[in-house]
Amino acid sequence: QVQIVESGGGLVQPGGSLRLSCAVSGFTFSTFAMRWYRQAPGKERELVAKITSDGHSTNYADSVKGRFTISRDNAEHTVYLQMNSLKPEDMAVYYCKVGGRPWWGQGTQVTVSS
Repeated sequence: QVQIVESGGGLVQPGGSLRLSCAVSGFTFSTFAMRWYRQAPGKERELVAKITSDGHSTNYADSVKGRFTISRDNAEHTVYLQMNSLKPEDMAVYYCKVGGRPWWGQGTQVTVSS
């Protein structure tokens, strides 16, 4: 059974940092690309970052480039999203997804507010 569990969200002031984690099980993690999405209230879900199965290649939305870093630990079956210099517009529910599969986590809320 595929399980995808995000964690690490919370309340942070503008300019602050958070690190999201996505722990997975039930499939061969090291053979799949992984993605982080986010959805703000009233907006469509958008792709934030993606990483290849071996972790050697990453890609980011223009809105987060230079501030967010996606990484993975295949031994730990976990993908991360380090978010720095957070802005109010980064506030959203952040979701982890397996590339090429309709497998999503339940999301973790990120609130950026002073």
